[in-house]
Amino acid sequence: MKGKKRVLEQLQQLLAGELAARDQYFIHSRMYDDWGLHRLYERIHHEMEDETGHADSLIKRILFLEGVPDLSEQEKLHVGKTVPEMLQNDLDVEYQVVTALKKAIAICEEERDFQTREILEVMLDDTEEDHAYWLEKQLGLIKRVGLKNYLQSQMGDDGGS
Repeated sequence: MKGKKRVLEQLQQLLAGELAARDQYFIHSRMYDDWGLHRLYERIHHEMEDETGHADSLIKRILFLEGVPDLSEQEKLHVGKTVPEMLQNDLDVEYQVVTALKKAIAICEEERDFQTREILEVMLDDTEEDHAYWLEKQLGLIKRVGLKNYLQSQMGDDGGS
């Protein structure tokens, strides 16, 4: 099924964002693991897997619409040096993804590509209600309990590794 050019362009832009989010979560998760923050590692590793799933959905949709996914293009990474900076950088990425998804959903509506719109709406719910919400909560916890207490709460059990 030949997709509309505007929809394919939006899907490609979204893919570039998801690839960057995946890679940013990847490096941040490994930094958390290295620092012994095992709970943060587990959650951010899970987020990396979610972003990989989003990228996979976009790739499949681009292919279905007879486009060619370009995995060589991705947004710039913003790797933090401290836990609060890392969480904020990840939240900023999620906000950018939300904005891009809303724009792409509107274009799908204009182009009457309701199936692509539906796929993107699921991604939007996941991004707003899970990823961004969780990151906002973590930054709020740091403000309420202090960074030292927060970091201690994130050490957890390393599962024997």
